[in-house]
Amino acid sequence: MIETQAAAEIGPATEVALAGTPVNPKRRRTSLSRTRGEKIFAVVNVVVLLLAVAVTLFPFVNVLAQSLSSQKFIDQGTVTIWPQGWNFQTYKLVASDSTFWINYRNTIVYTVVSTAVSMLLSTMFAYAISRKDLKGRGFFIGLALVTMLYSGGIVPTYILVNKLHMTNTIWAIAIPNAISVFNVLVMKSFFENLPHELIEAAEIDGLNTYGTLIRIVLPLSKAVIATMILFYGVANWNSWFPAFLYMDHSSLYPVTVYLRNLIAGASGAQNAGAAADSDLTQIGANIKAVTMILTVLPILFVYPFIQRYFVSGVMLGSVKG
Repeated sequence: MIETQAAAEIGPATEVALAGTPVNPKRRRTSLSRTRGEKIFAVVNVVVLLLAVAVTLFPFVNVLAQSLSSQKFIDQGTVTIWPQGWNFQTYKLVASDSTFWINYRNTIVYTVVSTAVSMLLSTMFAYAISRKDLKGRGFFIGLALVTMLYSGGIVPTYILVNKLHMTNTIWAIAIPNAISVFNVLVMKSFFENLPHELIEAAEIDGLNTYGTLIRIVLPLSKAVIATMILFYGVANWNSWFPAFLYMDHSSLYPVTVYLRNLIAGASGAQNAGAAADSDLTQIGANIKAVTMILTVLPILFVYPFIQRYFVSGVMLGSVKG
């Protein structure tokens, strides 16, 4: 009570005497206000980021414009961010072909299965070599690193896949390149940074190795899991050479091989001197742009759903503490 009365008796004059300088309550700077320099920095920061976004989006917008432009303007190099001489001929040709949709379905199946196999094998391998009590841990890590420097080559790999009777099957795509050593090392680094006390507590509670991995480690590893799914998914979606090498029937091709063959056919027609107004000549002018648009669209739709995990995942191993 006494302190409240004493505080109430302190007037403006006493406040000035205590502070040594006049105080104007209206001019007091609150914690939320910003200085002139901070405001300038914020404006410059926004401008720089907008320019970065524009530079990043320009190639994609340019490709989209070329995919909708006619041959004349593409050959003249006048297409920038807006289509000229609107042309939907290539899109119509591709969309009207039943083989395209069969191959598109194959791509989805191949990507899902290959990514699942890769995640299963990579996760188990990364968790195993992250355990410091694993016997022969250094040998397995060294064995994985050797594969980053040396490979068997195309011919021995093809002979092996053929001898295992995996040609013309999905396993010829999913198994030979199932594990990326770089991705395994990233996951290993993440698992090593998890609190070891959690693993010990799980073992005390009676969980075995698989139980600890499934019930303790994986729920805490959503960031790295989502990042690896994105890496493997994009790689499998864009892959075309394994299918081109191991598949003998067009009905088994992914969409990337279909579009590759379409590009080759259109380019061959141009080189053979096809008529300027022919369908293949027009297709050859913008088939590459159409190919890139059709290939990248699914990734653009999926990425926003795992973007928040990806932002955390790309920083894995960079900060420890």
